[in-house]
Amino acid sequence: MKIIVAIAFFLIIFSMGSALVYLMKDKGKSNRTVKALAFRVGFSISLFIFILIANRLGWIQPTGISMH
Repeated sequence: MKIIVAIAFFLIIFSMGSALVYLMKDKGKSNRTVKALAFRVGFSISLFIFILIANRLGWIQPTGISMH
C-alpha cells in the first residue's frame, strides 16, 4: 500500500515539475502546461478516491492522533 501511494505522489510531483518546465519553455504559447496540470489534478483525485476505498475495504487502518 505504501508503494502505491509513493508512486502516486511521485506522479503528482513529476506532473507539477513538467508543467513548470513547459511553462518556462513555451512562454504560454502551447497548452502543454494545462495538460500537465490537468494530469496532476487527475492523479490527486485518483489518489484521494483510492485512499477512501482502501480505508473502506480495510486495506489501511487509521491510526489517529494521540494527544497525551
